[in-house]
Amino acid sequence: MSFPFNTDYPTIESLRERARKRMPGFAFDYLDGGCNENINIRRNTEEIREIQLVPRYLENYKQSNLGTEIFGIKYSAPFGIAPVGLQGLMWPNAPEILAKAAHKHNIPFILSTVTTTSIERASELTEGKAWFQLYNPAEDWLREDIIKRAGAAGCPVLVILCDVPTFGYRPKEIRNGLAMPPILNIRNIFQVMGKPRWALQTLYHGTPNFATLKPYMKGNMSIKQLGKFMNETFSGRLNAERIKPIRDQWKGKLVLKGVASEEDAEEAIRLGFDGIIVSNHGGRQLDAGESSVRPLQRIVKYKDKITVMMDSGIRSGPDIARVMGSGADFCFMGRSFMYGVGALGSKGGDHTISMLKMQLQQVMEQVCCEQISDLPKHMLRAKNQI
Repeated sequence: MSFPFNTDYPTIESLRERARKRMPGFAFDYLDGGCNENINIRRNTEEIREIQLVPRYLENYKQSNLGTEIFGIKYSAPFGIAPVGLQGLMWPNAPEILAKAAHKHNIPFILSTVTTTSIERASELTEGKAWFQLYNPAEDWLREDIIKRAGAAGCPVLVILCDVPTFGYRPKEIRNGLAMPPILNIRNIFQVMGKPRWALQTLYHGTPNFATLKPYMKGNMSIKQLGKFMNETFSGRLNAERIKPIRDQWKGKLVLKGVASEEDAEEAIRLGFDGIIVSNHGGRQLDAGESSVRPLQRIVKYKDKITVMMDSGIRSGPDIARVMGSGADFCFMGRSFMYGVGALGSKGGDHTISMLKMQLQQVMEQVCCEQISDLPKHMLRAKNQI
């Protein structure tokens, strides 16, 4: 058997461990951490892995196909790269590495408003195929201008967040004084000195910044000024009144990310969304909430009215199969790909996608499932599953 990736790192966990050794502590903590006591970040993966699949060995099975169509676009696998903020802080040039890899493998890449490359650059790297995730601006003119830029860049899908009405309480980030750029206290300086490759790559690519937001920022802001700018510029709370002008302006597909209840799924349908991403923000917002896969199993009943996707907690090809078996139309991963880039730099995106595709292909072949859409037929319905 030949492997289209570095066999020294055959799992997301092995990539995570190498990334931990290569990244400054404050950067790895930002990537790896959840909120409060980190309960929900663990629950996300644990409860995905309670799902079991049933093989059908004696069926007339031919071959497995990972291809998946969503919003009229045919992708080569049923997973994509979720939006992640401050990617260039965690590993220099990370969003460009991942955008290129996603385009090469024909999977969607979602660019965050608060990551470190611009809408225009992501579009250039993906030939207009990158999705864009919008943090809702408080000012109408700013919202309209950013959406106009996403449309001009050719983004086929606009994703807006509903799960950040307030910033999560993240003890590690508080301790590390994390900001953009990071506060270089003595502890952080020593951490950077201990990671020379990260430091050299940062020197080469330049200090990370909020590239999409740069046109709206005044010069070189101090940390205090930057914090004030972010607090004044963005309002995470969404309601029908705030969503309507976005729906009216955006002519492409519109997706609501962060849905965690049947009630919000029903409201998304009423408001005219084309899709939802069931998510708890990777366990970074509400430690007392459910894992993402639990509400997914209740929300998939609305699939005849809206496209239902999921992220949070997915760490392997079998995890992707479990989520798709639960009825999702598509799924996304954020941390998994960032571990890949942190571990292997410019090769990390290609490595992680290739590895996940191979793992998923093996599961599909093992359970004798020809199409991704047939995976729900292979799911064992346990007592604790809907």
